[in-house]
Amino acid sequence: MISIRKITKSYTPATTDQSVLDGVDLEIQKGEFVTIFGPNGCGKSTLLDIVGGLEQPTAGDVQIAGESASSAKIGMVFQHYNESLFPWRTALQNVAFPLELKGASTEESTKTAAALLEKVGLAPHTHKYPSQLSGGMKQLVAICRAIAHEPDVLLLDEPFSALDYSTTRKMELALLDMWMEKKITTLFVSHDVDEAIFLADRVVVLSQRPARVKKIVPIDLPRPRTLDMFTSEEFGILRKKVLDAFTYE
Repeated sequence: MISIRKITKSYTPATTDQSVLDGVDLEIQKGEFVTIFGPNGCGKSTLLDIVGGLEQPTAGDVQIAGESASSAKIGMVFQHYNESLFPWRTALQNVAFPLELKGASTEESTKTAAALLEKVGLAPHTHKYPSQLSGGMKQLVAICRAIAHEPDVLLLDEPFSALDYSTTRKMELALLDMWMEKKITTLFVSHDVDEAIFLADRVVVLSQRPARVKKIVPIDLPRPRTLDMFTSEEFGILRKKVLDAFTYE
C-alpha cells in the first residue's frame, strides 16, 4: 500500500547538519500497522510529513497503492491536538467535518461521527467543545476525525506523547480497536519503545540523523493486544531486539 523509495531530505544549505533522511526504503502492506522508532531529531516526523505530502523529498518518491501519494486519501493525526481541532466546533462537529467536505448530507455526517465517538467511549461528550475535553479525549476526537472519511492511509505523529501512562495505554487500546475494525494501513511515529511494539505488526528502527532504516523487527504478538502483554516474556524479547537495534550502530 505504501512504497517509500530511497527518500532523502536535506535543507538548504546542504550541510551534514541539514541532512535529515538518507535513502530511506520501506514497503508497507495494505492493512498493516507499522511503527517508526528512532532517536529524537532523527527525522521520524519529517518522513511522516513526506508520506503525507506536507513536505517534498530532496530525492526519492512515495507511492500509495501504486499512485502518487498526492492522489491518495490520507488521514493525519498530529502530536499537538490543539493545532488540529477547530475550537468553535463541538467534538461531533469536528469529526463530521471531513464528511461535510466530501459532500455528505448533514444527517449522514452526524450519524457517522456519532458512531465513531461512541466507539471510543465519547458518546457523553459529543456536544462539548475542545476546551471542555481532556487531552486524551481531544486526541480521540482527532483520530476519529482522521478516519471518518475512510482514508487509504492513516498517519499518526506521536499522538499520545503528552499524555500520562494510564491515559496513553487507554488511548492505544482505543486506537487498536478502531484499527482492527477498519484495517486502515497505518504508519505511527513513536518515541516510546513499549508503545511501538504494542501497536505494531512491524517496528522500523531508524538510525541517528541523517536517518536510514537500521532494522525492521516483526512483532508476532497475537491480536487483539492486551495490557498484560507488557509483562510477558515474549514482549521482553521483542523489546531487547528493538533496543539493541536502536542503541548500536
